[in-house]
Amino acid sequence: MTDLRTTPLYDLHLELGGKMVEFAGYRMPVQYPLGVKKEHEHTRAACGLFDVSHMGQVVVHGPHPAQALESLVCADIVGLAQGTQRYALFTGTGGGILDDLMVVNAGDGQLYLVVNAACKAQDIAHLRTGLGGDYRIEELDRGLLALQGPQAAAVMRRLCPAACELTFMQHERFAIDAIPVWISRSGYTGEDGFEISVPTEDAERLARMLLAQPEVEVIGLGARDSLRLEAGLCLYGHDIDQTTTPIEANLIWAVGKPRRIGGEREAGFLGADVILHQLQARDHRRKRVGLLGEGRAPVREGAELFDADGHSIGQVTSGGFGPTLGRPVAMGYVASESAEIDNVVYAEVRGKRLAMTISKMPFVTPGYHRG
Repeated sequence: MTDLRTTPLYDLHLELGGKMVEFAGYRMPVQYPLGVKKEHEHTRAACGLFDVSHMGQVVVHGPHPAQALESLVCADIVGLAQGTQRYALFTGTGGGILDDLMVVNAGDGQLYLVVNAACKAQDIAHLRTGLGGDYRIEELDRGLLALQGPQAAAVMRRLCPAACELTFMQHERFAIDAIPVWISRSGYTGEDGFEISVPTEDAERLARMLLAQPEVEVIGLGARDSLRLEAGLCLYGHDIDQTTTPIEANLIWAVGKPRRIGGEREAGFLGADVILHQLQARDHRRKRVGLLGEGRAPVREGAELFDADGHSIGQVTSGGFGPTLGRPVAMGYVASESAEIDNVVYAEVRGKRLAMTISKMPFVTPGYHRG
């Protein structure tokens, strides 16, 4: 791990006993002495603090940036009100997903983007090429912390009461103990919470302030993954990638209504012909589904899926044990004709075929604060 990058909280992770692993070119904590299962359960019951500073933070400057960005994503960006954010997908010419990201209308003609760590170099290059010379793509050097769980608002109320006025997917700039922060009410766990962008030099001080609160435990990548899986949230490079379209990925809601056929800004993004055809005709051959297993044996990524007659119908893309549900949970792609809710399919694990039931997602009831 000698050539890997570190986040501003690296020394703090070591101090707290974090088990460091390679992730997206960074040294990151997969777990702490509490252990993955208890970290997961603590986040669901109280509040967890995650270091997500490896993510890419970008500001797009230029004339009418929302209109420009719509050439690269299928979301409605023009209709995004100031101080709000939206989930978006970079799409390719064949309709595949190049990355998923968050887009914030930060006001003053600026868009603030948060992109995946493993994709940020290619995303920034894609933005510079796709938007052209009239736009400046500024890669930010800032920390990013996620405070997640049903008690996150109680913690934030002590440190930054004004941030508690935000509702799900709103974004604003505040100060915590004179530290300038950008806060959105969002996250990757299915719980209420906040994502906090902080200057690099202040990241450790802010993290220590948050960890000093009685509700808060530090949480690693292992629990982050099991939490997002229970919440039915995609992990780029696993559940979505350049070979999957938004329609196949069951992300139809991420195609903005004004961008659809008959919409006021129909198409105009890369791969629109493929994506909008699938949206209209519903003739795509596979679909991302949720899967609930029997017993306790987890079904991992890569497991092949079969129908009751023994025909191969798909593959698991994410899987593990769901501590909240007390049973195996997974998601994957199956042939469209096999994707009906409550249909039983079979995952092959070490030569055995384990029954799994196709389920609605998310697997847990979201705790998002919608006001």
